[in-house]
Amino acid sequence: MRTADLLIKGGTLVSGDARFRADVAVKDGLILAVGAPGALPEAAETLDASGLFVLPGAIDVHVHFREPGYTHKEDWETGTAAAAMGGTTTVFEMPNTHPPTRSVAELRVKQEAARKAYVDYGIYGLLAEDNIDCLQGLIDGGVNAFKCFMGNTFGNLPSPSTGAMLEGFEIIAPSGLRIALHAETASIMAWRQKRLIEAGRNDPLAHVAARPAVVAAEAVARAAILAEWTGARVHVLHISSALELGPLRDAKARGVDITGGTCPCYLLLDTRDYARLGSVIRVNPPVREASDSTAIWAALQDGTVDLIETDHAPHSPEEKTKAVIWEADCGFPGVETQMPLMLNQVAKGRISLEDYVRFSAEQPAKRFGLWPVKGRIEAGAHADIAVVDMTKTEIIEAARLHSRGKITPFEGDSVTGVPVHTLVRGRFVQKDRRLVAEARGHGRQVTGIQRMPPAVLNHADQTLASVLRRSDQR
Repeated sequence: MRTADLLIKGGTLVSGDARFRADVAVKDGLILAVGAPGALPEAAETLDASGLFVLPGAIDVHVHFREPGYTHKEDWETGTAAAAMGGTTTVFEMPNTHPPTRSVAELRVKQEAARKAYVDYGIYGLLAEDNIDCLQGLIDGGVNAFKCFMGNTFGNLPSPSTGAMLEGFEIIAPSGLRIALHAETASIMAWRQKRLIEAGRNDPLAHVAARPAVVAAEAVARAAILAEWTGARVHVLHISSALELGPLRDAKARGVDITGGTCPCYLLLDTRDYARLGSVIRVNPPVREASDSTAIWAALQDGTVDLIETDHAPHSPEEKTKAVIWEADCGFPGVETQMPLMLNQVAKGRISLEDYVRFSAEQPAKRFGLWPVKGRIEAGAHADIAVVDMTKTEIIEAARLHSRGKITPFEGDSVTGVPVHTLVRGRFVQKDRRLVAEARGHGRQVTGIQRMPPAVLNHADQTLASVLRRSDQR
């Protein structure tokens, strides 16, 4: 009697610390069993993975799908199709849409838009100056994390004052949800950009000059102090410099619940690429020196940086290619190219497959409350799987990307190591390098499975809410 829906046989399973030959049985969207080759019963469907590697699907905690408001750049269908093609099975989507996800009303609009998703997803709520009174409603309404823009980026959302950040941290901390930070200090960048423009600096490297590494290091240190004071959990997004690793390490050593992520562009590109790529390379924070890339690679290996994310930020080619750097939109698509780019580093021997699984699946699942349901291939977990061919070579071409953002700084790069099948909760969303169109709408929000550890609050008697309550009682 067939007890499974799907049997993946003959492949090599990879976890964050091991690889071994095993078959995987899938039933009702879950891993039913993992067993020695030939030991599991037959299933209704069999996938021969001989010569291939079976990985937990990537979890990307940093994507922008632009819906509502900017759907000429991307929407939930095209963004999650790109994720499926890239071996990514869960995404966390950012709140700087139009309108931004600042209250329950906007959250409900975004949840409706996400109904067409191919992959599972989390949704960020916004922490800003003008929505402090909406934060508890967003928590109760089902957001999966919060985003605080300490520096300006696409959408031009005003950065909150440090006072508003502290109150926001106080409100969010008891929920245990993580607050992701665009950690750049807005006032420094605004001052320097204004001065550079006045001096006639319109070249691509002027963008780097406007946002030196100190803007990131100062913001990381300040946010870590607020997190330490309140007990809030924080995540430093898109780490781009060696300098910000210092305050990140220091905060971890003090016991702050702080994590960090970086993106392929900060690992694989540097300032030497500005002459070649022009405004296409513009991203916030900027791509920096080769020494910064080297330091971030080392920080991934020693655990200072916890995970790989993409900051998938699509724009049209016309919005990206400008003679004046300040006029080019910041960011580029990444959710479809992340796994091939990083597997190419595996093929080159820079990291191991085990390292990659740890950075791309296990750590995101653990840090954002999805472990042990996601991020692993073991009995009882969601059958979120990327089947990878480490001998297959492809050329990255923007025209072939499933994102609407048909421009990438990795245009023409050859990569070895490609996800040839992607499954989300046991269903193929990509098979044989083709999108499974019938899987549109299969994605689900992860709210029901997300389990963050209990919050550990600090200085709860000194929160603004506590002080105001005491004032009312006088």
